[in-house]
Amino acid sequence: MLPILLIPGLICTDEVFAPQLPALWPFGPVTIASTLVGDSMVAIAASILATAPPRFALAGVSMGGYLSFEVLRQAPERVVKLALLDTSARPDTPEQSAGRRAMVARARNGEYAALVEEIFPALVHPDHIGNDALRAVHRREAAMIGVDGFARQQAANIGRPDSRPILATIGIPTLVLVGDADRLTPPDVAKEMAEGIAGSRFVVVPTAGHMSLREQPEAVNAALVDWMRA
Repeated sequence: MLPILLIPGLICTDEVFAPQLPALWPFGPVTIASTLVGDSMVAIAASILATAPPRFALAGVSMGGYLSFEVLRQAPERVVKLALLDTSARPDTPEQSAGRRAMVARARNGEYAALVEEIFPALVHPDHIGNDALRAVHRREAAMIGVDGFARQQAANIGRPDSRPILATIGIPTLVLVGDADRLTPPDVAKEMAEGIAGSRFVVVPTAGHMSLREQPEAVNAALVDWMRA
C-alpha cells in the first residue's frame, strides 16, 4: 500500500479533504500536512517533508498545489504520484500580490471575519453561493487558521516561484483537476499544467468552483481513485 500525503490550501485545514478520505483510505495510510510552519514555500515544504513518509502519492489543493511543486523541488525521488487540484503553476502577478497584502492588512485590522465572508462567493460555483453547509465549512477552517496563519500563508503565496519550468520534468502519474467555474485558478490555467506534464490526466469537474472537493465530492473522488489505480 502506498502512503498518501495531502496538502490543504489557503485558510484550509484537514477538513478540506474530509469527503476524500473514505475513497483514498483503501489505497494506503493518509497523512494531511500542516501548512502553518513557516512563511515561505521553501520552509513550509521542508516542514512537511520532515514528517512525511519516505515515499508517497502527493495531492495538493490550491496553495497545497503550490507547495506540491516545492516538495518536488526538494525531494522529487520521494513522490510516486502527483495530483494537482484547483491550483496553478504560475507565480503571483503584481496585482495578485497587492491584493493579498491588502487582505492581510485588513485581517490584522480586525476585519478577518468579514474578509472570510467576502471571499466565499469567489470560491464556489454560482449555483452554490447560497449553500450554507459549504459556507459553514469555509468559516470553520478559516477560524482554525486564524489571522497569523493567514498572514504567513499569504506571505508564502506572494513569494512562490514560477513552477511552469519544472512541468516538463515531471514523469510520474499525474492528475490535474479543476472545477469548471473555478475563478481563482481557472480551467485554462489547469490545462496549461496538464499540457506541460507528459501523460497527465486532465479532469474538469462540472458545476464546481474552487471548492470542487466539497462541491462535487463524488466526481473528485472518482478521479482520485483512477489516479491511485494508475
